[in-house]
Amino acid sequence: MTLQSSSQGSRALLVVPSFNDVRCLERLLDSLPAEFPLFVIDSSSSDGTQELLAERQVDYEVIPQREFNHGGTRQKAVVDRPGYEFYVYLTQDAYLVEPSAISKLLAYFDDKEVGAVCGRQLPHLDANPLAKHARLFNYPVDSEIKSLEDAAWLGLKVAFMSNSFAAYRVEALTEVGGFPGDVIVAEDMFVAARMLQSGWKVAYAGDACCRHSHNYRPIEEFRRYFDTGVFHICQPWIQENWGGPAERGDAL
Repeated sequence: MTLQSSSQGSRALLVVPSFNDVRCLERLLDSLPAEFPLFVIDSSSSDGTQELLAERQVDYEVIPQREFNHGGTRQKAVVDRPGYEFYVYLTQDAYLVEPSAISKLLAYFDDKEVGAVCGRQLPHLDANPLAKHARLFNYPVDSEIKSLEDAAWLGLKVAFMSNSFAAYRVEALTEVGGFPGDVIVAEDMFVAARMLQSGWKVAYAGDACCRHSHNYRPIEEFRRYFDTGVFHICQPWIQENWGGPAERGDAL
């Protein structure tokens, strides 16, 4: 299928992992442009998610909940639905601000050295002050294309990526071994860091916007940072190369 962007002739698959949040999923589906194929990997939802997908005639696959893995499940889309040049990942609790956001995101691949790109995340309309601040801090208006050379001044931020709204060039993804199957979070940063080490560029698209944020309770915020800490302990090569998030105050 031809993309309605400057990347004429390229092909992209939209991929959404889902689990028991049918209202948010429906909101996301309503925001997506019809010209792109969609694949949903559902972790055995019991709230009507599968019925919604069948009604909308969405291509989907059901996996046992115990088999869900942030990296492995996303890699499953590449393996089970091969043949696409780009894979665009969204989470079910996000939605596009405008349908053209997908084409705007994919336009960054016109630079043949860009291996991955993530879009701008605006807070949900009911976001609390902490959630609003996190989005404004991490997702500015200005776009940028980063290479390994930028690590000298960006530090860990050079590998910043978010799979709530991101796209990957399958050539680059394959070159770095795909998404890891053994990380509990931050599979996006892992892949971006590997791409940078392999000579690819990573882009941030400030003009491609979705809404996505969390009104976390204190215990949920603690668990999130705990999981991020475990990730960095298990993947020390990232901080060894570019330092830790605390050095810039980044909320990853």
